[in-house]
Amino acid sequence: MMARIDKLWFTTLLAGLIPLVWLLFDIAFDQLGANPIQALHIRLGDWTLRFLCLTLAITPVQTITKWRGMTTYRQMLGLYTFFYASLHLLSYLLVDHAFQWRMIGIDIIESSYIWLGIVAYIIIFLLAISTPKQVKKYLGKNWKKLHRFIYLAAGAGILHYFWQLKGNLVEPLFYLIIIALLLGFRGLVWFTNRQLSKMMIPKSRK
Repeated sequence: MMARIDKLWFTTLLAGLIPLVWLLFDIAFDQLGANPIQALHIRLGDWTLRFLCLTLAITPVQTITKWRGMTTYRQMLGLYTFFYASLHLLSYLLVDHAFQWRMIGIDIIESSYIWLGIVAYIIIFLLAISTPKQVKKYLGKNWKKLHRFIYLAAGAGILHYFWQLKGNLVEPLFYLIIIALLLGFRGLVWFTNRQLSKMMIPKSRK
């Protein structure tokens, strides 16, 4: 059983690198289309949102299956979210602007959607560095409060994506629906648990 879980973990780890290998293949063979820089941004941003959705999906799956071992996969998927978000940011700084900080500063001031991307990345960064057990132990109850901001990161990321595409609603709307369903599931679980807790509280005798 343990060997099977280890094999699944390793398979998941390798699967998370497939989008990067695929992207590098398309770069090497010039298959990014007429606007390769934009395609690079969009694909890295896409995979950031996809891994973010997968990370958020772990809790509902864990709730339904009762498999506690999924916490490890949530951490891995969360780190992959950070990994692809960092590549997305790096492609903007290096490929788009060649680390010309003056141009980057002007671009940030003039482009509102970049601010949303910055907010999303800061949250994802904070979640990533709080992954180790030592940090989790140090933060205590604040760790869960911090990780609830993942939904804010998701919302900011979706708006960042929508504005970057200049009005193309299809893919951002797809991610928005997924995030809304996952958030709705968490809300339903919270409400159900609260109602059950109320039912279990004994009524005081007069």
